[in-house]
Amino acid sequence: MPSADSTNRHLGFSYLGSGSKGNSALVEADGTCLMVDCGFSAVEAATRLGRLERTPDDVDAILVTHEHGDHIGGVARFARRHKIPVWMTPGTWAAAPDRDLPELHLFNCHEPFAIGGIEVRPMPVPHDAREPCQFCFSDGARSLGILTDTGHITPHIIASLDGVDALIVECNHDLDMLMRGPYPASLKHRVGGDLGHLNNAQAADLVSRLAGGLRYLIAVHISETNNTAELARASLAAAAGTDGEEIETVCQQQGLGWRSLR
Repeated sequence: MPSADSTNRHLGFSYLGSGSKGNSALVEADGTCLMVDCGFSAVEAATRLGRLERTPDDVDAILVTHEHGDHIGGVARFARRHKIPVWMTPGTWAAAPDRDLPELHLFNCHEPFAIGGIEVRPMPVPHDAREPCQFCFSDGARSLGILTDTGHITPHIIASLDGVDALIVECNHDLDMLMRGPYPASLKHRVGGDLGHLNNAQAADLVSRLAGGLRYLIAVHISETNNTAELARASLAAAAGTDGEEIETVCQQQGLGWRSLR
């Protein structure tokens, strides 16, 4: 596991973009760079990496949360083109649309593991996929939790995220906007159901249940049709007891620049 010595070390994270048209994040520590999901084409992912002053050669591994296209769509091609190992659960592998990978690692979503200088703690989540998971990351001193594509909050999710220094959380929709919006009834039921996506109130409830000390609170996977960044930020701010100025949101096009936990 990574050393607890934090001298001259940091846990960094950024987003290539987040939303229904593609998701991908980067997590760095101690010379290791991990990509979480790749829902963009290989060319688009490389372009977005460049905006973050990284290249595909900097990516040491790709972690996949689940098999939906906006998360896995570009993984295999990007991995093949740049010879990057890919990590996912057996269930996600069984449902993967493209199984031609240069190197595959399967993991148990109840057991932590390490990639280079980063400890990875996966957690199972309720979502309409084969074996979906989300992640906590640590350099041994600081920790980051990423939670998206989750239909509801479970006690295990709360326990897994409790005490993290930074939380990236899905605020997919405002429930009233979803119910009044243009989606057909079947899609509204899927998105708002127990195996769908977190709404603003659910994300806020999670934040209210976590121990204090969050240095970063960031909303992602915000629907362009059924939510706004302002509504997501206001919900999280109320739960965190702040004015919301320090709460950030990640958009589909611009992503999020590097943030650092030291």
